[in-house]
Parts: sequence; C-alpha cells; structure tokens
Amino acid sequence: MRPTPDDVAQYLRDHPEFFDEYAEVLAQIYVPHPHGGRAIPIAERQIVTLRDKARALETKLRVLVHFGQDNDAIIERLHRITLALMLARDLDGLIASIYYNLREDFGVPHIAVRLWTGDGGDRPEFGEISPEVRVFAESLTQPYISANPMFETAQWFGEGATGLTSFCYVALRTEQAFGLLAMASDDPARFSPDMGTVYVKRLGELMSVAAARFLKPA
Repeated sequence: MRPTPDDVAQYLRDHPEFFDEYAEVLAQIYVPHPHGGRAIPIAERQIVTLRDKARALETKLRVLVHFGQDNDAIIERLHRITLALMLARDLDGLIASIYYNLREDFGVPHIAVRLWTGDGGDRPEFGEISPEVRVFAESLTQPYISANPMFETAQWFGEGATGLTSFCYVALRTEQAFGLLAMASDDPARFSPDMGTVYVKRLGELMSVAAARFLKPA
C-alpha cells in the first residue's frame, strides 16, 4: 500500500534525523510561494513563513502598546478628576468639578446629575425626580448603556436632548442610591453596549464617595 501524505508527515516528525542524513534533499525540494507565484526552495519558504509570523507579532505588539497608552491616558484623567473631587470644599464645587472634568478630560458632551438626598436649594441637580428614576438607580450595580433616554431623563439635557442617540447611566450610591449621573451624546457609538465600563464604574464610585461628604439625609 502506498504511503499517504499523512504517513510521510508523521514519518518526518518521528525521524527528525532524516534531514541530517539527507541534507542535500532540502536543497532539491521546491514548494509554492505562500503568497503565490513561483516555486521556491523549502528553506526560503521557511524564511518567508518566519517573516510573516514576525510581522503578525509586531502587529499584536503595536496593538498592545496602543491599548497600554490608552489605559495610561484614562488613568491620568481619573487621577485628575479624583484630585478635583477631593479638593472640592462644598457641594457646589463638587458638582462643578464633575461637569468640568467629564467634559474637558473625558470629552462627554452632555452631562446631568440628579440627587435626591440632602438639601441643594434651587439647584437643578435637586429637581423633582420620579419614583421610576429612583427605582431605576437603585437597581443599577453596573453602568447602564442605552440608545434611548430612560424615563424623564431626556429633559435633564435641555434643548439638545432631541439629537441625543446614546446614553450612559451610573448610580451614585453608598448603602443606597442617592443620585444618578447621566451622560449622553449625539454619536451612537459614544456609549454602546459593547464598550468597556470598568473605568466608568470606578468613576461613579469616586463621585459617590465624594458627594456623600456634603449630603445630609432629607
């Protein structure tokens, strides 16, 4: 019975000394070029294959470096907003820092904060909140991404709300939710279901702890 290609391949794997004994065979074997065209010696084919693998590894390395640089930039932004929240001397300063840093450092075009614990006077952040929004915030253990505004939250963004197409909601909480951070954009891809939310969750935790310092039970 004639050996099959698999038999030949297995024999060569089992007998690596074959090409030591028949070294001249390597110089006589020609195989198709991996990118088409002429046939080339097997040794040259190995070199081409190694070059292709090296290029693939270089591409992966560039991607990893890019992700690393992105993460470094995000960490630096989180550091800046953390400092701003820690340095806030009152609730007005804290809320101003939230709006400023989210807009300037994170490029969030539309931001709204609502709080229902404490006394904020006539600030819009302490405006009337529906029971549905409170229940929604209490249910959130992770940032919530949506293509549509939840309940009456569209009204929080004012006149520009009609063009918004992506939303991100983060509960502000200690033991219980006492507020809601809402972010929105007119870019459908700005907040999408497949985006990572680890840093957004951390941001919400920072804001929650910072805000709790200035809020008294209603």
